[in-house]
Amino acid sequence: MLLNAIIDLSHFQDVTSWADIKADGIVGVINKCTQGTGFVDPTYAERQTAAKAAGLLWGAYHFGEGGDGVQQAQYFLQHATPGAGDLLVLDYEQNTQGASMTLAEAEQFVSYVQGQTGRWPVLYGGSYLIEQLNGTANATLSSCPLWIAAYDADPALPPGWPSWTLWQYTDGQHGSGPYSVNGVGTCDRDQFNGDLAQLQQFWG
Repeated sequence: MLLNAIIDLSHFQDVTSWADIKADGIVGVINKCTQGTGFVDPTYAERQTAAKAAGLLWGAYHFGEGGDGVQQAQYFLQHATPGAGDLLVLDYEQNTQGASMTLAEAEQFVSYVQGQTGRWPVLYGGSYLIEQLNGTANATLSSCPLWIAAYDADPALPPGWPSWTLWQYTDGQHGSGPYSVNGVGTCDRDQFNGDLAQLQQFWG
């Protein structure tokens, strides 16, 4: 069973009602928290409180840049202020505004988060991740649950993962619908590879 009940957001989307988001069948929200070591999403802290108050599962993601992976992980955890039941994510994709994170830097990041929290963060990636792996599995990164970004009917998997855990199937325009969610409008939407009970167990 695939559960279409997650959205991911940043300051580029305007949230008008968390109650409406939940009433529209959304269970979990993953919001941008940090990028590199010099940017914090201005919506993060307020949304973290409001979404949880509405009864939604909360997640935070860090957009990786080229640079020390440990320093980025420290910066991320400092600003994410994660609770025990919050999901943590490394967004590993090409940075069109500057240097992109390397595989080695991503390894540093996820290993540090695992060491600090006791669980591997989720790894978000798509074509850039597949390109960087170049046909060879990475033992460290494949310890992380995979959040695949692909707007195809059947997403191609990077080497090292037998299946995906989360699938970003649309950016609100591309891929199959539905695209919109009450309370926020069109946005990135994501499926979970399992049912509601499995999602809650995975998230927490």
